[in-house]
Amino acid sequence: MLAAIANAFSEKRTKTARIPGDSGVFLFVLADMSMFGLFFLSFIYERSKNVPLFNESRLALDVNLGAINTIILLTASWFVVVAVQAAKRGKLNYVAPFLFLGFVCGAVFGGIKIYEYADKIQSGISMMSNDFFMFYFILTGIHFIHVIAGMVILAVLWHNARHKRYHGENCKGLESGATYWHMVDLLWIIIFPVLYMLG
Repeated sequence: MLAAIANAFSEKRTKTARIPGDSGVFLFVLADMSMFGLFFLSFIYERSKNVPLFNESRLALDVNLGAINTIILLTASWFVVVAVQAAKRGKLNYVAPFLFLGFVCGAVFGGIKIYEYADKIQSGISMMSNDFFMFYFILTGIHFIHVIAGMVILAVLWHNARHKRYHGENCKGLESGATYWHMVDLLWIIIFPVLYMLG
């Protein structure tokens, strides 16, 4: 009896301790986040040398658009979480639609970002304008590339989900793609206050 309880507890612990998705994805996420971390540290250092310039330049950014994009990416991540949970619970008809909604959110984010870039360029602002805008275009530009990559991943996951390839016994690919998308979301949650609000 005690052995059965111990085995059940051990099995439960093993299940809850499982890393979602492929461990290689987490190594990639760690490396990617470390690279962005260096960018953030460089930004803080350069800002400390010329705070008035960085504060004045920040005012040229539209904080409302940045906030809207933050909400959009958080919503996209929520859709992806729902898709993963639906696959694990065997509700396969819900997986593809929620992945598609996550993809649509990514496209809306991208549209707003392109509008922001166009507005800056039309105003005569480029990454050569000053150090602040150099960081702005580099950080948001690299992040935008990550968003596009994430949308490609979501499109592949959506295609597979339409063919019912993800379920309780096979969620590794879905979880790996979701992990990458959550990293994209987390990066923006850091980029937004650092660029748009730090004053």
